[in-house]
Amino acid sequence: MHLEYAGIRVTDLDRSVRFYTEQLGLKEMRRKDARADGLGIWVVLQDAESGQRIELNWYPEGSRHGVPYVAGEGLDHLGFVVDDVAETYERLVAAGAEPAIPPSEYEGLTAYVKDPDGNWSEVYQKMEP
Repeated sequence: MHLEYAGIRVTDLDRSVRFYTEQLGLKEMRRKDARADGLGIWVVLQDAESGQRIELNWYPEGSRHGVPYVAGEGLDHLGFVVDDVAETYERLVAAGAEPAIPPSEYEGLTAYVKDPDGNWSEVYQKMEP
């Protein structure tokens, strides 16, 4: 398992993409619109020099993740790459992590748990593009 990126929740996706790309020099790598699934839109940005990535997450009203935004609480989640999502999820939950979204909801390739303070972590398997 290794830390792959940090997800940041934003209130205006276009404004945030412009800030991170035009002002900070990150490059947009990919994006997905998952509103049809009750989620939101996410955009992965990468620093060309370091290779580090962040994921900007925007949730519309009505999304199950669209809770009221509180300034300073923009960390959405941390993303960890694993070899086996189901095994890792079960191990983390058995060790005390709070279950958030089990693997079955995302075709078994992604799952989420919460740490003792309620911060979300995603465990996922990389797939070929």
